[in-house]
Amino acid sequence: MDNHDNQENLGFLNIQSSLYKTRISPKFQKRKPYQPADPRRILSFIPGTVLEILVKAGDDVKKGETLMLLDAMKMQNNLKCGIEGRVKSIPVSKGDRVSKGTLLIELE
Repeated sequence: MDNHDNQENLGFLNIQSSLYKTRISPKFQKRKPYQPADPRRILSFIPGTVLEILVKAGDDVKKGETLMLLDAMKMQNNLKCGIEGRVKSIPVSKGDRVSKGTLLIELE
């Protein structure tokens, strides 16, 4: 690798309003940009099994209402609604094993 190749991989990082010139890897350049979580999409935060679905498509839900029970690591987790809305779809069924990041419930 010559000096020219090192110059092509240089870039700037902004950390707490300070710019740092550093080498940027190709993997870092191709990374997916940060996207804030969409409160209308309830995702599994841990791998587990759907124990019970407490709502159905078309139901109106309130903030704080329990929507589903997810069994993960021998614990029952109550998945609560973060916003008020209406259930648009539930792409999982009772007994399904889900991985982290799986869409469990989508709100309108």
